[in-house]
Amino acid sequence: MTIKDALSGPRTRREILKGASVLGGGILAMPYLSRLAFAAPVELTMLAWYGHAEPDVVAEFEAENNVKFKPKYYTGGDNMLGLIAQSPPGTFDVILSDAEYVQQLNSAGYIEQLDPKDYAFDDYFPEFQKFAGHWQDDKLYSVLTRFGFLGVAYNTEAVTEKEASTYNVYWAEKLKGKVGHFDWHLPNLGQISLLEGNASPYDIGEEEWGKLQEKMKTLRPQIGGFFDYGGTFSSLQNGQMLAMAGIGDWITGTLEKNGANVRTVIPEEGGLQWTESFCIGKGSTKADLAKK
Repeated sequence: MTIKDALSGPRTRREILKGASVLGGGILAMPYLSRLAFAAPVELTMLAWYGHAEPDVVAEFEAENNVKFKPKYYTGGDNMLGLIAQSPPGTFDVILSDAEYVQQLNSAGYIEQLDPKDYAFDDYFPEFQKFAGHWQDDKLYSVLTRFGFLGVAYNTEAVTEKEASTYNVYWAEKLKGKVGHFDWHLPNLGQISLLEGNASPYDIGEEEWGKLQEKMKTLRPQIGGFFDYGGTFSSLQNGQMLAMAGIGDWITGTLEKNGANVRTVIPEEGGLQWTESFCIGKGSTKADLAKK
């Protein structure tokens, strides 16, 4: 299955290797198989956003490679950088990062250089084959795993899709005190920067930055709180918040599948693309497994 297939349609799990094929090497393979079956799992440490080391994501890899992931979860890139800075080299074998932080990880010497030949970039969409920020001086440091877009998350019983199709909805009178913010400044500021007409929402000058700050201040009466993962899920599900800035259908899609009246729309001003990618931590003693 190619990366292009995975991004274009439903993701299917690989079939587990059949016992017959494993035993096909004959009786000489038995001593090794016995040692593998009874050996203690190799521990791989992972620094990542919440959920990336949960069983539905890693159980198959763990079973096939006699590995056990030990996760350390973070919320926001700044939190991630702080955790690495406080840890000795080799603490994290695998580091999951948003693309905008890969350059900072690299410049701080926190990640290893990768060999492009180890990864199936021909299977990627062209725009992701040499993704900006993952490469430095034609050297690879991170491999993209998935992407999506952030828009306006809203309660479908309180807000129509048309109303949610512009970031101006955050200022609607009926949403006073009912607009939540995901507790990470980049997506929240980026959305309002798009509303202010900045086509490259993070590449702005001092004048545009000043206007953006003033615009954000006018939103204060509308804000009902700043939420981490758990708070974002619960406040949207129970109707405490009727709109949420800084997230996408990676949250509302899960809630909607479980019966919540929430949805995400990409507004007319545009959405923010997010990406996630894996790096190998500097000093990892299990780089081969991390690469795999």
